[in-house]
Amino acid sequence: MTSPTPGRRGRVRGLLWNSGVRYLLVGGSAFLVDLGMLALFYNVFGWTLWIATTVAFLLSFVYTYSMQRVFAFGSSAPQGAALIKYAALVAFNTIATASIVSLIDTTFAGWIGGKIVATVATTVWNYFIYRYWVFAHRTETPTGPAGLQEE
Repeated sequence: MTSPTPGRRGRVRGLLWNSGVRYLLVGGSAFLVDLGMLALFYNVFGWTLWIATTVAFLLSFVYTYSMQRVFAFGSSAPQGAALIKYAALVAFNTIATASIVSLIDTTFAGWIGGKIVATVATTVWNYFIYRYWVFAHRTETPTGPAGLQEE
């Protein structure tokens, strides 16, 4: 006998069990917030690129921290320790992002290409840093959204 195949709802629930998928969902929405604010500050308000990039990046991290902590990683790490680690990572990522965007802005790819490159780079290293350092402290049975157990 073959086992029944999970329906659409079961497959979606299965995907949400994976912290990597939840991380990417939060990151994707944060990228849109970040890019939108960068375009607003740079193209509409006329701010210098490095200031617009930095402010947009920092503002999007408020959203990202909260959503990654609760939704993606279901962390029970002490808030103070996680915030200190997160702040250190934000400082590093801010410098890296502003540098990458400004450097690539001098090429044919422009600031949007730079923003994409910076986002890909930070996305890769942040997943591992969040999972194994910033949000590493977990409850005995880590859960994700709607009580889904971590893979």
